[in-house]
Amino acid sequence: MTLNLDELRILGANCSEGIFRKGEEILSEGSLTSHIIYLQSGLVKEYMKGGNQQEYIIQIIKNHAYLGLPSLFGDRVNHYSYAALTDVAVCFIDVAIFKQFILDNGRFAFEILSTVSKDSLNNYHRFISQGQKKIYGKLADTLLYFSKAIFHSNRFRLPLNRNEISYLIGTSRESVSKQLNGFIRDGIISIRRREIIINEPEKLEQISRLG
Repeated sequence: MTLNLDELRILGANCSEGIFRKGEEILSEGSLTSHIIYLQSGLVKEYMKGGNQQEYIIQIIKNHAYLGLPSLFGDRVNHYSYAALTDVAVCFIDVAIFKQFILDNGRFAFEILSTVSKDSLNNYHRFISQGQKKIYGKLADTLLYFSKAIFHSNRFRLPLNRNEISYLIGTSRESVSKQLNGFIRDGIISIRRREIIINEPEKLEQISRLG
């Protein structure tokens, strides 16, 4: 945390905590940008909807991150929606207070800028990669992402259903199910209810590379 003691006191006096259950919407696309939300615990999906109401998942966000940063300076309305993938705890921070921290505290401003830049680059490269890979490469990328970046384990409970996986990688639910079954048949992964076990991470890495 790069805020000083006075700023932390201001933050404490202007932070409203909230709990959201799995599946509940935290912030909706098109709403006014009145608060920045700090994710204290849990997993959240950042998404938007197209003209046909098709959902497009931009990224998965884990704890100790801010929600709503892309819309902080760009517009008065939020361009993305956020929904809880697990039970989550959040803190709502008034936008005016948050902007003042950025103006007054260079280290904090640098941290926020670094976060936005990193997320933008990661999302850009993922979208480019998706356009070049077949379904098996996209799905391998997704499983490795949850294994390495989110859970840091080859065994984890997948927070997305198959519809949501299709929204994340830009394909159909049927294609996701077919490829998951292919990975199971080849012994690369096992699935017990929603728990994924990556039995052969090296093979999954190879599939991801070759796409």
